[in-house]
Amino acid sequence: MREDTVVSFRQPGSFSEDPLTDILRAGAHRLLAQAVEAEVEAPIAAYSDLTDGRGRRRIVRHGYMPEREIQSGIGAVRVKAPRTRDRDPDAAGGRIRFTSSILPPYLRRSRSVEELLPWLYLKGISTGDFSEALAALLGPDAPGLAAQQHWTAEGSVVG
Repeated sequence: MREDTVVSFRQPGSFSEDPLTDILRAGAHRLLAQAVEAEVEAPIAAYSDLTDGRGRRRIVRHGYMPEREIQSGIGAVRVKAPRTRDRDPDAAGGRIRFTSSILPPYLRRSRSVEELLPWLYLKGISTGDFSEALAALLGPDAPGLAAQQHWTAEGSVVG
């Protein structure tokens, strides 16, 4: 009987839980929520002197968009983008809209992940050069990414 030389990789769902990553993801979730809340408050405060025909504030909070996941370097981070409402869209100058610069409407991946995916595909696993890919994910100063190191199929570093 021949010896099996196929190396099986674990499925992402079978990875053991990592408390550090869970804490980082929870912190990223809170920080992102705070940043987006602060971002939406700026235009509301800037237009606080505008009123509609009935004397009410023209630009007000209007709930949240449905929650979505943003793929980032630390995994998926769930977020809800706040909405505003213009109570007098027919006023002179037209409707005032708020669009988050942090969370654009159709964003599903962070820019670093979005730019890295095609490069990883083109680079290919067959080259065995993971140092550039990991540097793009973890940062250029991440420890353990020296050029003379090589990655094994099990994910450990040799060299």
